[in-house]
Amino acid sequence: MTAQRLQLTWYNKDKALIPTETGKYGYTWVDPSDPRYCETHTLVMDDYVHGSQTPKSDEFEYSERADLEPPEDNLLILGESGDVLEALTRVPELAEKYVGKVRLIYIDPPFNTAQTFASYEDNLEHSIWLTMMRDRLLHMKKLLTDDGSIWVHLDNVEVHRMRLLMDAIFGPGNFLAEVVWQKADSPRGDAQGFSSDHDTILVYGRSSTPHLNRMARTASDNSRFSNPDNDPQGIWFSDNRSAPANIGNRKQHPSTFGIQHPITGDILYPAIGGCWRFGIERLLPALREFADYEVVPPDLDLRLNRTNLHSSQLREDVGDVMIRGGASAPSQQRARARIKALQWPEFFVTESSFGRKAYPPEQGQPPRTWWDNEEVGHNRQAKAEQKALSTGGTTFSTPKPERLLERVIHIGSDPGDIVLDVFAGSGTTAAVAQKMGRRWLTCELLESTFSTFTRPRLAKVVNDQDPGGVTSTMGERVADSEGGLPDGVSPDDAAKFTSVLNKLISDDAAAKKSALVKQLKAAAKTTRTKDVINWRGGGGFQVAHLSPACFDYDETLNRVMLTPEATGQVLIESVAANLGFTLLHPDDDYVFDGRRGNALLKVVEGVATVEQVDWLVSQIETGETIVLAATSVMDGVREHLRRSCKGSRVVAVPDDVFRYTQGGDL
Repeated sequence: MTAQRLQLTWYNKDKALIPTETGKYGYTWVDPSDPRYCETHTLVMDDYVHGSQTPKSDEFEYSERADLEPPEDNLLILGESGDVLEALTRVPELAEKYVGKVRLIYIDPPFNTAQTFASYEDNLEHSIWLTMMRDRLLHMKKLLTDDGSIWVHLDNVEVHRMRLLMDAIFGPGNFLAEVVWQKADSPRGDAQGFSSDHDTILVYGRSSTPHLNRMARTASDNSRFSNPDNDPQGIWFSDNRSAPANIGNRKQHPSTFGIQHPITGDILYPAIGGCWRFGIERLLPALREFADYEVVPPDLDLRLNRTNLHSSQLREDVGDVMIRGGASAPSQQRARARIKALQWPEFFVTESSFGRKAYPPEQGQPPRTWWDNEEVGHNRQAKAEQKALSTGGTTFSTPKPERLLERVIHIGSDPGDIVLDVFAGSGTTAAVAQKMGRRWLTCELLESTFSTFTRPRLAKVVNDQDPGGVTSTMGERVADSEGGLPDGVSPDDAAKFTSVLNKLISDDAAAKKSALVKQLKAAAKTTRTKDVINWRGGGGFQVAHLSPACFDYDETLNRVMLTPEATGQVLIESVAANLGFTLLHPDDDYVFDGRRGNALLKVVEGVATVEQVDWLVSQIETGETIVLAATSVMDGVREHLRRSCKGSRVVAVPDDVFRYTQGGDL
């Protein structure tokens, strides 16, 4: 019996979707070969929005990010995400620039919650939603670099289905994380049943080796670290000295042995079932700074008593680390003098035991899957950011806080990388990408959202008229007490302590005057440094929209038709895109309209004649061929072109571009 792979299936999974109405989330099922689904639209370039970078001022502090070159090669598109992705992956000029070049994709698609928001419709039936997402994810996979990643932001309605869909497209082995974002800062009083506190972000790699940046360590992360011995390497903490041995039925681990303590004289072993984290060759140099240690034959009876090993597992060739002549007053004096001298080695002696130094990792911490709203913001904060940017009083319904996107973009990309979001909404992804020195590419379906929110916001970003979000960072809280804060107490801890203390004594006049209270406040005193500017404006973006459809299907006639818009340069660009030709710029007086390798394209709006063929053949170089695309073809022209220029052909528009009849074959 052949094993079957687990698959997600749904109604009309083998069908495709086309928009029922332009500019709205409404779809109609069609055959995948229907030209209304297959047609590749091109991009019509509109105006370019450019901003200037604000010079630095002595009034502020600036981060390294404020010195990044503001990105200028960005693209904002008005159009349906499926058609935009089709253009990016199939129009030769765009495919060359973007296919395999996008480092990070973040999408916040319609959640399918059966609600209608002011800024977009969000009421797609499950099977329609899955088909819509599948087709877009397949295109997005082509755009990602080999080490790129895709982040899909969802609530609890479709996340379980999306996980299976992502497994099918990207592979279950490329699943990276299920990030949980605490989106709420309080329960919803109008909730029926549970009040939802979180959203989920599914993270997948394009391959099994994604590019992921680590997170910078915070003061809170380092609160358990200190430097009591003035170690030149910096702060550390005494970590576990033992590691799991995991030997099963085999002989004892070679790092399981006794060490005599130079002050107490006790012989110490690693934790039951474990071994020392270091072998004898690494421990001895450190221990010999505290006493005259040597390796001696083991005390097997003591070893049997101090470990969970069986007698048959004990190894006589693994000795114990003992003090030459045994622990004594001289050994105690020497050990205490070395402790007092500070700057202890990696494995060190304490008054009654041993310690092992562990330093903060230089490369920072790995990203974690729980994202607290105190760290990355919440819905209320996102709406406040939107309100501050709004000039007409209206705000986008479902914005995301900039700090949330800042974390996503930091983890998944580097400055200069391309970031893609095909559900732009209020433009948060593009805005934060711009502020972080990334190039970006985004599109929005609804013209009202595009004109009211997306474009105005991004224009403010490049013109340094957006002071909110991640534009600046609140100054760091630091110690302001004489002698600094006690070891293990972070500035944030001290500030919280002072705040709680003030609340506790708010109604106690005597306590407020207490010398002890004043002493505690002085010891916990902190202050904030100046705010740091991260973004000074600059850069710019190209505005574009999708070309109109040139091909349609008439169900009455059961044939493919040209639309009224299929004329002039629009028709030329559409035919070139759908046949895979790179356009030749019309202003350069080219005879032909496009090129694909050695093949040259000529689009004729009207009748292709023998005379046209003869003239075109006279314009080509040796080895070149011709593709003549015309809306009407005279008898004998096809054969004449084939004879006149071997390898050339005539394409009748639209019939030879899309050979489709309902219920028939391509």
